[in-house]
Amino acid sequence: MRQETANQEPIITPGWIIMPYKYSVGALASKFFIALRDNKKIMGVKCSKCNLVIVPPRSICSKCYSKLDEFVELDGKGTLLTYTVVHYVPPVEGLKPPFAYGVIQLDGADTGFTHILGEVDLQSIDVGMRVEAVFNENRQGNILDIKYFRPLASNL
Repeated sequence: MRQETANQEPIITPGWIIMPYKYSVGALASKFFIALRDNKKIMGVKCSKCNLVIVPPRSICSKCYSKLDEFVELDGKGTLLTYTVVHYVPPVEGLKPPFAYGVIQLDGADTGFTHILGEVDLQSIDVGMRVEAVFNENRQGNILDIKYFRPLASNL
């Protein structure tokens, strides 16, 4: 039977298969997204060994490899470490160019947090400027529950 089909061309039929699925982000990220959605709070995890605070949370410390599970609340304010201005239409963001992404070190955190910068003059963005999180009104439990980070009034 194998030899009979071995010499035949495969039949290819173009089409789409709709496959619903659910993806779990895990226990730590679930707590992070629930806090964003339900309370407009940004949570990090603190390492009990080396005191490193990581945002968004991870289960293992990147410095000492300890297990992480101690949540700490951050106030949503931070310092812009670096940024880029986007001048093209990205395939997954619903933003019209030009717009900016920034890496923000939130107060009390030891890691950078990448997100959209909003309510900002693209010509006056500056590394070191202070920013704060602005939350979407209709939050769904994902990273876009933070609408963007905007400059603090003290920068203007």
